[in-house]
Amino acid sequence: MVQSVVALSVSLAEAQRLFLDSLVGKSVRTQATYASALRRFNEYFGERKIRADQLTTDELTESCLHDFQAWLVRGYGRDDRATIATYVAGVRAFLRFLARRRLLATDVSFEAIREQAREAMGRGSYRTPRIDSRLPMVVLSVKRAPLPDAERFPLAHLEVLRDRALILTLFSTAMRREEAARLDRADVDDGWATQAIIRGKGDRERVVFFSDEALEALRAYFAARKDQYVPAFIRHDRARGKPRGRGANFRLSPLSVWKTVKKVGLREDVPISTHAFRHAKATVLLNQGAKLSEVQDILGHASPETTKKIYAHYEVQHLRDAFDRYSLSAEEMVKRLRNSSE
Repeated sequence: MVQSVVALSVSLAEAQRLFLDSLVGKSVRTQATYASALRRFNEYFGERKIRADQLTTDELTESCLHDFQAWLVRGYGRDDRATIATYVAGVRAFLRFLARRRLLATDVSFEAIREQAREAMGRGSYRTPRIDSRLPMVVLSVKRAPLPDAERFPLAHLEVLRDRALILTLFSTAMRREEAARLDRADVDDGWATQAIIRGKGDRERVVFFSDEALEALRAYFAARKDQYVPAFIRHDRARGKPRGRGANFRLSPLSVWKTVKKVGLREDVPISTHAFRHAKATVLLNQGAKLSEVQDILGHASPETTKKIYAHYEVQHLRDAFDRYSLSAEEMVKRLRNSSE
């Protein structure tokens, strides 16, 4: 007698907790990476007005990984294959976990989930990041944006100051959007610290450096807020509710940081994302003679190979200089040979 297979079902939030608990034997770095991927997965559903505690695992479709991947591409840009691949790999591992425990619908195949995502992204190596040369114009436009009257339009006044401080912070530090969202006022000593220790990707600590104009913008923003809330960047809309946890519930989310960058880019008709600031910083540093290892530390890459794969092409001019400086013609080589034999 053949028994029918019955799929089980739990909420997405509970399934994620079970999955993360199953990683106890993995490295701390792997656990942090997978947890970060699941947070992005929840953000994806959040944009569709779906909560992780209300969605059940048997409601996930075979296109869910493909659709999540497409959402990442829209947010990060197809050139940022490393970030996209990391998040997709984390969610793929989660979906494999669900399939093995029969927590997906009976008509949903993990192999089909994986194949759809693979076909969508295709295979390929890291591609040269395409930086819109007009990015500095966006920064200048934010610096020069007129301030609405603080008494007549207090919220608009604060938003302009916040956006200015945020854009200058991203431009100066090359922080990721998650890192900017997690930044606290204490991290920058209310705008007086020229550097800060932050926790970046994989929960790794690194130092970021602030320009004078970024610090000036932060100080102006904090002074105008007239509060003691902990987060550096907060919401200023009327729907934010009452403060909790010293304003922790007002903190801008990574998605809100991304949307702010998109908003200011659109005003100048320049399609940029938060990662564009990181690429621009790396480009400038490398073209000015910085070493790949230095750029690795500034960007917070865990491996020098990541930096090298993405940015090694910017060293071409340095290689050309070395080629011209140290190469010898056939005549010069023969002359040296004769001198050495005399």
